[in-house]
Amino acid sequence: MASEDLAGTLAAVLGGRGLRVQSYDSGPAGETPAQVRLRKNVCYVVLAVFLNEQDEVLLIQEAKKECRGSWYLPAGRMEPRETIVEALQREVKEEAGLLCEPLTLLSVEERGPSWIRFVFLARPTGGILKTPKEADAESLQAGWYPRTSLPTPLRAHDILHLIELAAQYRQRAGHPFLLPQELPCSLVCQRLVATFTSVQTVWVLVGTVGMPHLPITACGFAPIEQRGGIKMAVLRLLQECLTLHHLAVETKGLLGLQHLGKDQTDGICLNVLVTVAFRNPGIQNEPPKVRGENFFWWKVVEEDLQSQLLQRLQESSVVPINR
Repeated sequence: MASEDLAGTLAAVLGGRGLRVQSYDSGPAGETPAQVRLRKNVCYVVLAVFLNEQDEVLLIQEAKKECRGSWYLPAGRMEPRETIVEALQREVKEEAGLLCEPLTLLSVEERGPSWIRFVFLARPTGGILKTPKEADAESLQAGWYPRTSLPTPLRAHDILHLIELAAQYRQRAGHPFLLPQELPCSLVCQRLVATFTSVQTVWVLVGTVGMPHLPITACGFAPIEQRGGIKMAVLRLLQECLTLHHLAVETKGLLGLQHLGKDQTDGICLNVLVTVAFRNPGIQNEPPKVRGENFFWWKVVEEDLQSQLLQRLQESSVVPINR
């Protein structure tokens, strides 16, 4: 692949667009990455934050026996053969009575590759707010409440951070609008934009097996990768080509998300921005040496791409990934 093709690939990923996953560069030791199936080896959860012009947040009152009467944001598990957006719209309609459209992904939360929650900022587009007369197994009712005076009891306090995240994004967007790209994937995997920077120069790690490409690492479902979270797959790939003991590696966040959910393809690909730096920089102006022939550092010379990368890195202009 010529340098201009790599530049096109990087531009697509930075723009939140998707690229098909054809293969992967790193897989979990001792296991073939499992075909991903909802309700079998993965659970995806969708959650929506709605804020209106009066700075009120939409909450639903739970009907489930273990938390009946408590309040929470509209949320629920994805079903097989749904896209992420279809799941979000279904859950909001079932629990709050409203039609909606997602505006942007706000954050991704994970407990290892088998449990991932997608948090969206959304807006209502129709429907009728659910009242106690429409109470059912999905929820008892829904309502708008002042952001600073929420009803009690809450089902869990994790939503407080998410509501504040949404309010902050409305005041000043910390990253571009980002929605899932509908592309099939059979694994839980990550496409890395792994960067090394020095004096306004950026290098990006590139895989060489087949055509040069942004590296892809497949997540494993063994206990060690579940406990360590999805960052374990990132570290595994980098450990295969770099000497990590003198390097600092950080996953900055999400640049894009790919999923389809049709035809038994329940996998996802997270396009993630990663930084690689020397723990003791000194006068190191070149990226760390790559072992083997499967990877190399590509120097980004296209000015617009370099500027975009530096801006995303300096401002952490990415969707946060939290554990």
